[in-house]
Amino acid sequence: MLGPVEVHAGGRRLAGGRPQQAVVLAALAVDAGRLVPVESLIGRVWGSAAPPRARQLVQTHINRIRRLLGQAAGDVVVARRGDGYVLELPPERVDLHRFGRLVERAAAPERSDTDRVGLLREALGLWRGEPLAGLSGQWVEHTRHVWQQLRLSAVLAWARAELAVGNAPAVIDRVTGELAEHPLVEPLAAVLMRALAAAGRGAEALDRYAATRVHLAEELGADPGPELQEVHRAILRGEASAAAASPQVPAQLPADVAAFTGRGDELARLDTLLAAPAGAAVVLSAVSGTAGVGKTALAIHWAHQVRGRFPDGQLYVNLRGYDPDRPMTAADALARFLAALGVPGPDIPLDLEERAARYRTAVDGRRMLILLDNASSAEQVRPLLPGTGGCAVVITSRDSLAGLVARDGAHRLDLDLLPPADAYALLHRLIGDRAGAEPAATAALVGRCARLPLALRVAAELAISRPATPLADLAGELAERQQRLSLLDAGGDPRATVATVFSWSVQHLPRDAARTFRLLGLHPGADTDVYAVAALASTDLAGAYRALGVLTRAHLVDATTAGRYGMHDLLRAYAATIASTQDTEQARAAAVDRLLAYYLANAMTAMDQLYPAEAHRRPRVPRPATPSPDLSSAATARAWLDAERASLVATARGAPPGSTYPVRLSTTLFRYLDGGHYTDAMALHDAAWVAARRAGDLAGQAHAVRGVGAVHLKLGRYDAAEERFERAAALFAKADDTTGQAVALTALGTVEQRQGAYASAAEHHQQAIVLFRQAGDGSGEGRALNNLAIIETLVGRHTEAARHHEEAATLARQSGDGSGEAAALNNLGLVEQRLGRDREAAEHHRQAVALFRQLGDHSGEASSLDNLGIAYTRIGLPGRATGYFEQALALFRRIGDREGQAWVLNGLGEAAHAGGRPGDALDHHATALAITLDIGAVDQQARALAGLGHAHEALDDPRRARVRYDEALALYTDLESFEAAKVRARLEALTGALK
Repeated sequence: MLGPVEVHAGGRRLAGGRPQQAVVLAALAVDAGRLVPVESLIGRVWGSAAPPRARQLVQTHINRIRRLLGQAAGDVVVARRGDGYVLELPPERVDLHRFGRLVERAAAPERSDTDRVGLLREALGLWRGEPLAGLSGQWVEHTRHVWQQLRLSAVLAWARAELAVGNAPAVIDRVTGELAEHPLVEPLAAVLMRALAAAGRGAEALDRYAATRVHLAEELGADPGPELQEVHRAILRGEASAAAASPQVPAQLPADVAAFTGRGDELARLDTLLAAPAGAAVVLSAVSGTAGVGKTALAIHWAHQVRGRFPDGQLYVNLRGYDPDRPMTAADALARFLAALGVPGPDIPLDLEERAARYRTAVDGRRMLILLDNASSAEQVRPLLPGTGGCAVVITSRDSLAGLVARDGAHRLDLDLLPPADAYALLHRLIGDRAGAEPAATAALVGRCARLPLALRVAAELAISRPATPLADLAGELAERQQRLSLLDAGGDPRATVATVFSWSVQHLPRDAARTFRLLGLHPGADTDVYAVAALASTDLAGAYRALGVLTRAHLVDATTAGRYGMHDLLRAYAATIASTQDTEQARAAAVDRLLAYYLANAMTAMDQLYPAEAHRRPRVPRPATPSPDLSSAATARAWLDAERASLVATARGAPPGSTYPVRLSTTLFRYLDGGHYTDAMALHDAAWVAARRAGDLAGQAHAVRGVGAVHLKLGRYDAAEERFERAAALFAKADDTTGQAVALTALGTVEQRQGAYASAAEHHQQAIVLFRQAGDGSGEGRALNNLAIIETLVGRHTEAARHHEEAATLARQSGDGSGEAAALNNLGLVEQRLGRDREAAEHHRQAVALFRQLGDHSGEASSLDNLGIAYTRIGLPGRATGYFEQALALFRRIGDREGQAWVLNGLGEAAHAGGRPGDALDHHATALAITLDIGAVDQQARALAGLGHAHEALDDPRRARVRYDEALALYTDLESFEAAKVRARLEALTGALK
């Protein structure tokens, strides 16, 4: 198939016959196992110029194909179904589908690079020349183009995989030929440049960039895109390993729809719309706002068919636009997309417009498929649209989204009910031979379900679960149910049919499963696990598993990821509706209370496991009456928090009015969220602030404000952080919460230290130390003492700093604060460096690295590795130091800590200078300076300027060196830093040399 149209069987190869016959065979093989309507076949063979006898000609070609297949492969049949034909052939026997499945398997995130290489080699081995060679026509040309793009995307994926396993020569050989055929495909040029750089042929890589730049300018009048430019810059910096790395490629599509049937015309229309102007959106809109018509199924199925045409990945989000209480905001959707695109958490803006702008920047120049599911309005969608071409956007909605069509140039594809033949075929595929044995009853079920795919699937599962009941009896039951049910207004509204089928299915559930289904409608999260279900239903694990098993088999609940379960938005709304009518208000409130108690208690347990020294600052709650997961290790505790983080935030946002849950959860999760989950932290602390203010809870307001301030601190927004910490300290004082006030004051001191206000920062840390001692909080006292010692180091009081760090480590050890002890040891090492005790310093940094790793604290580990690198630079081993710096930089980039990156880049610059590589030093310090200017980290800004002065001096450019030394000296003088003396001495020596 991936060449001329041929049939292979028993070692023989047969051509596909006459050209039109070969097109018909190809058209059937493309949809092997699926019904292809006659009208679709006519369109694929003749396009808009179909002859009057097109139907008869199709029949003639089908007969010839049947004879051909009978000769070559007797087990392959072309069957007539309704008004179409099905090539009854397993997709894996068609090269096109084998290719697609191999590529999809290779894209699975759990695949090793070695396995990925093998799968992609096998996939590309299926290609034999030009696809559909010798054939012509609009559909053929379009399909040929699509398949060639699929092959090209597979070549790129293969090349990246080969580079990952170190096989650059193979990439160079093949991609050079590909680029000769496709000189304007920038990803090909980028991957070839990476391969050349990895093979030590950097000069050739730069030549390739220049040639591609010329081609783009001459043919398109355009400059190279961001990826190509970044590879070029990386090679110029000598970062061959970085240049060889593949960009982050998200693959967020949900699993393809099982037994997808029909919609051939709609799928073809979507294929056609891909030829629309780049960047235009495709809107799937069901007529009359009909729910359950299969919008999502169609979009996901089509997306899987064309995903290979988008080498930069696929983004997916369920906007839950018709969830009455919990639609997803555009801001939340943008945060998810930015994270998937590799934007670190701290770099994700908080403002909607800033997020949208960052998103448009992130997708600029990339070819991506973006699926926005269940949108409610154009306003919800518009911030999620790319600003430039190259991406395909598919939106599903019950609304026509006329504003997107009129203003944004979107195309609309109205989706109607399934045609009768397709609806019948779907039931036949789901139910099996019983449908064929009872055609009248099957047709009756189709009518009862109003040809809605969701209703048909639910009805089919009920039929499967009752194999001894004739389909005619089931159809009769549903008819009676429809006459009695009035949950939704009838009058021809297909939604009434959906509710009828739901009720019919729920009616046959065991009592416990039916109750569990109703209560699941009260869960505010997108999905849940068996323990939360047990809490809602007040049952044991066995009972929860039984209920979920029944609901999953009935298609009333879907298994999402491993061990988690979700619901279609219609089913969730229906479940909540019947809960409001069949369960008392007290029963519903009790279920929600059990759920919140379960989440809060297990959040407390997980945090106690991860941060035991701060247990006294968190609210203590009793163990829930229902089962809880095993959180007896740091690994299981962190895994549970990671899995439940979205549900925890959702429950806080959706907590009943007057509930103290948001405040207690905010206080409980502070330290975990402060480790890098900044968007969720902001959402939770905001919810806590609202709840605490309504309740007049001063301490709760203070905890929430302090949490928001911590987010601003991590994001480098020092003014906003300072204002929040000041408010928090005042609120804690009014609430007579001594420990809370001390926490806010030492946080305020940290902000002031970052801004260079050392005297004020030291005063606030000292105030915090006094308050922590009054409260008997050894852990807090140790942390505040550690912070004070940092400032003493910065101003040159090294003896006092060392003593205070040692005291802080002792306090932390006595109170069981592992991270506090690690931080004190790490900072003690820095003081020892100032005192010239570099080997002792290295040992303390190593101890800190080990402790932070044991705790899973990536930020602390990165900081300790950075300091270890500094120690080895001072010892005279810059090569070893560089290794530690690179580990630290990778960790800081992973967690998105920009100030940490500036620290490490300055360290790399100093190591490069010590190793006799002033050019590299110049690059590292320049990058550090850019970050510090952006975030306002004055001390590291001064360090970067001093490093630039050293680099320019080593490069025999004394005048530029003097400028940088002058700038560094001014900052260090303002900071009252002991580093000022060193820079002044260097500047004076340089000035003397210039004279």
